Amino acid sequence: MAGTLADWLAAACLLAGALLSLAAGIGVLRFPDTLARMHAATKPQVLGVLLLLLGVALRLRTPSDLGMIALVGVFQLATAPVAAQMIGRAVYRSGRVDPDLLDVDDLTER
Repeated sequence: MAGTLADWLAAACLLAGALLSLAAGIGVLRFPDTLARMHAATKPQVLGVLLLLLGVALRLRTPSDLGMIALVGVFQLATAPVAAQMIGRAVYRSGRVDPDLLDVDDLTER
């Protein structure tokens, strides 16, 4: 019974993670500017990958697999926000951001 419940939860996590990753991919292709694409590439994609990892962890359940899955999740959480911040800063410094789209501009010289 516990295995069946874990399998159903794993399937739900895998499906939700796949849908979020698909939404991230569509957002990267369809959004008009770099900042919006960057948002689509990080927020739903990271949550989608974490849900996929949770689904795989619920399915495999061995200690060595769980350790590897945890490492992948930690690296995903550590690298995606940093990469997005660096891309956003590079785009801003290159002048490819429309200032009218920004509510607050913390990077301007005061």
